[in-house]
Amino acid sequence: MQQILALSRCAVIVRHWFEINLDDASMEHGARVELRELVPQQRRGSESAAQIITADRPLWRADLFDRLTDPPGSYGVAHFHPEFSGNEPCRRAWDAALTASPWDWLRERVASAGTASGHQAWPLDPADAGELSGLADTVVTMARQFAPESCGSAGECFQLTRDARESVQLMMDHLRRPDLLDLDRVAPWRQAA
Repeated sequence: MQQILALSRCAVIVRHWFEINLDDASMEHGARVELRELVPQQRRGSESAAQIITADRPLWRADLFDRLTDPPGSYGVAHFHPEFSGNEPCRRAWDAALTASPWDWLRERVASAGTASGHQAWPLDPADAGELSGLADTVVTMARQFAPESCGSAGECFQLTRDARESVQLMMDHLRRPDLLDLDRVAPWRQAA
């Protein structure tokens, strides 16, 4: 399940995400918040026709994650990606404030359109930036629904991420240490294959 808050030229996509570390097969999950550009589409049909909306180019991402082996709600692997190269995120960026208080950190980022703590402003249309800043509490409320502590089992995690099973299967296929993988935990994604 994903929730999308669309403005005129950008959208915030919020969801639960499940990830397997390719180096050590440790598993992470939690709220993923992604800012995307809405790509203009050619108008189609009559004045009443439904139009295509495409949230394509990623601009920024925050992953408010726990490791499955850590206490729920510890946010020990919460990180963000301040930029993308095409569709690929840059390396993980870490911030102690994000781990200490993830929801306040997220609220500050959205309210400032990315400039909190001296970061560069998100490349947004000025009207969208102003509107998005006023929706910081809405974005945090959306994201809290997908917090790691709200997902207590592999089955719940799979139900929330079943649309991303190909990504999880790719992670399983590219593990450097597949012998470390908790097969019981990933059983729902393996069975879906």
